Amino acid sequence: MMRPEEKRALFRELEGRVNAITEGPLDANGKMAAVCRLLADSVDYYDWVGFYLVNPNRDRELVLGPFVGDPTEHVNIQFGEGICGQSAETKRIFVVQNVCEMTNYLSCSPKVQSEIVVPILRGEEFLGELDIDSHELGPFSAEDEEFLQGICRALAPLLQ
Repeated sequence: MMRPEEKRALFRELEGRVNAITEGPLDANGKMAAVCRLLADSVDYYDWVGFYLVNPNRDRELVLGPFVGDPTEHVNIQFGEGICGQSAETKRIFVVQNVCEMTNYLSCSPKVQSEIVVPILRGEEFLGELDIDSHELGPFSAEDEEFLQGICRALAPLLQ
């Protein structure tokens, strides 16, 4: 398990790399895919990293965007359904250190032990979210929340 100071140092270094991606020439999907790859490759307990975006064709539904990790059957999620749907409904960060303790959890893989979901907002408008699953119990901390919120703030202007 990484100590808080180790996380802060890693996340400071990754922030610069995320900024280079978001300011680079790729389109929004390419930038999100590059961020997913960077996070999955750089943080050993980020085992599935992906974006769920508001479905422009269906009211109150998320659609899976770019991701890195095992395929998931949860390509569409209704607001309120599972951890991702709860984050969409409330526009709040959800940190679940042990998914077995959640009654409204949508299992993507039996290997997943914990999950963090961070909304992407433009003002009060919910645009989507960054979803990260871990195969470890309880790895997410305030450092993760702060770092991932920064990524979501950087990506918000790119989303329609």
